[in-house]
Amino acid sequence: MNSVDEHLEQVLGTVRPLQPLPLTLGDAHGCVLAEDIAAGAPMPPFDNSAMDGYAVRAEDVAAAAPEAPVRLSVVGDVRAGSAPTYSVQPGYCLRIMTGAPVPAGAGGIVPVEHTDGAMGQVTIFQPVRPGQHIRRAGEDQPAGAIVLSAGAFLGAAQLGLVAAAGRASVMCRPRPRVVVISTGDELVEVGEPVPPGRVLDSNSHMLTAAAREAGAMPYRVGVIRDDPRLLIETLEDHLIRADVLVTSGGVSAGAYDVVKDVLSKLGTVRFDQVAMQPGMPQGFGVLGPDQTPIFTLPGNPVSALVSFEIFVRPALRKMLGADVLHRPSMSAIVTEPLRSPQGKRSYLRGVVERQPDGRVTARSAGGQGSHHLSPLAVANALLVVPEHVTEVPVGTVLAALLLERRTR
Repeated sequence: MNSVDEHLEQVLGTVRPLQPLPLTLGDAHGCVLAEDIAAGAPMPPFDNSAMDGYAVRAEDVAAAAPEAPVRLSVVGDVRAGSAPTYSVQPGYCLRIMTGAPVPAGAGGIVPVEHTDGAMGQVTIFQPVRPGQHIRRAGEDQPAGAIVLSAGAFLGAAQLGLVAAAGRASVMCRPRPRVVVISTGDELVEVGEPVPPGRVLDSNSHMLTAAAREAGAMPYRVGVIRDDPRLLIETLEDHLIRADVLVTSGGVSAGAYDVVKDVLSKLGTVRFDQVAMQPGMPQGFGVLGPDQTPIFTLPGNPVSALVSFEIFVRPALRKMLGADVLHRPSMSAIVTEPLRSPQGKRSYLRGVVERQPDGRVTARSAGGQGSHHLSPLAVANALLVVPEHVTEVPVGTVLAALLLERRTR
């Protein structure tokens, strides 16, 4: 029986980051940058107004006060997207909009709320400091500066920065394409009648969503019955579209565990017992001419998702080129007694909470059976019980792998 760490080492030693591709900004969302991005021009490209107001000479309004306002003649407008046609002369000003170029001669911008908002002659009630409310050219980044380095994750803010730097496409590592397959004669597609002895397929939907949350591009095949020829044909058909294959079911020691039976004969997929609960039977290897990684996960829903979190998610993150492969972890104080089997690392579905006194506590999310989906849906963490621990008394500190935060 392999340890969790040994199996994970085998997985991460096999998968490689995907080769970078040029992608448009829309397609690059969620990817990892594979090149440095330099600003093609100063950011912002010219001095512009930070406010709707009036472009003035600072010395002309230095004495302005509510009880002694200053009046200046307004000689024109400067709109965003236009070029000033006048400069600011002594005793005069220009009305200006946010983002508009600052006209020559202007020393500051008086916000419109500090004036009477008039056009022909404006009354100004407050002074401005030299340069006040002016965004200077290159204030954010000068031309040629590196605004994002290779390895940066391209979220919304990062893509906005890339666009502002003048790039319509970037070199980045694409999101891994993951094909998800559920196997088993007992499975029925959601929405179809469920005959006696059959169950609905939840795994393929769950694992497809998990792959998407990990940053991949998943494709759900659905249910494949326990037919060796059909399984081989399905895998071969989808190799061309897959960077990773993920199956669930058919990997233990039963008489009809077709996945294990078929793939073992190829010699490129290894099936092991891993010292963990849930998720002891695991298969991993490669298929096809491109050596496409394949994960064969247990069929019980909780076992499948926990296995995905511990083995598949880190592999996908590595293929994506991410720096952080694993879920964040924190220490939590157990508030109820827990049990764990000897010799296996347990991943208990738990609820982690921060208390008013600052302590982080953890409790069970409910039943810990590998078929208990309801507690899995409630859990916000996996509580990790080491292999040598069988009894976890109240007050014990455990590591908690934090799952996606849920909002209400």
